[in-house]
Amino acid sequence: MPEGDTVYRTAKNLGSALTGAVLTVCDVRVPRYATVDLTGETVDSVASRGKHLLIRTDSSVLHSHLKMEGAWHLYRTGTRWRRPAFEARIVLRTEGWQAVGFALGTLEILPRDQEEDVVGYLGPDLLGPDWDADEALRRLQRAPDRAVGLALLDQRNLAGIGNVYRNELCFLRGVLPTRPVAEVPDLPRMVELAKRSLEANKNRVKRTLTGDTRDGRQDWVYGRAGRPCRRCGTRIEGGTLGDPVRQGRGATDRDIYWCPRCQH
Repeated sequence: MPEGDTVYRTAKNLGSALTGAVLTVCDVRVPRYATVDLTGETVDSVASRGKHLLIRTDSSVLHSHLKMEGAWHLYRTGTRWRRPAFEARIVLRTEGWQAVGFALGTLEILPRDQEEDVVGYLGPDLLGPDWDADEALRRLQRAPDRAVGLALLDQRNLAGIGNVYRNELCFLRGVLPTRPVAEVPDLPRMVELAKRSLEANKNRVKRTLTGDTRDGRQDWVYGRAGRPCRRCGTRIEGGTLGDPVRQGRGATDRDIYWCPRCQH
């Protein structure tokens, strides 16, 4: 599941291949931008901002978000793709590489001076060079009655946490995802743990929150409803959590998992 660490690693890999290179092909397969052609432009940089990925050229910024199914792949020129061509939303080629964005949840191509229009609302980036723990804490505390599981997932507070991390962080700090922010003991330690966790995983192909990278052993509670807690043996419970102002299962209703004994 793409989270801040996945996008950081994707940007790092794309940047190593594309930065400083001239685009020989720019094939955009999204109707709104089908006429955009950046062929001949140089890739200035590739960066992540939370769960957003930015490819900057001479004139434009390609803004993408992976959502649930998206991925950027990097291939040597002439190499066969590992996903079907109908899923490709954009193909960028240089003399030696192809970067293909598959099933991207969001793809926008904007003038360079409009970059902040699409990512400027984000809170401090957990893996960014300008990470500010105090500002992230201040933003989390703006809504003291909000469930901490919702506050952590809100990219306006701190950018980079997805559903896996929010569930695992709540377990590691011993709090239920539904607990109000104001009642979370030592909230600064939770922010610090979020930073350390993403830093520890940003260069790993297999994310782990338990320290064990073996399949099926990487998470404490995420996706483990009905299975025994790795600490106490109590059955892990599962449900959904969303903002109460929304009705039904909407954009903010996401799966949560918790141990009823280890978390309060």
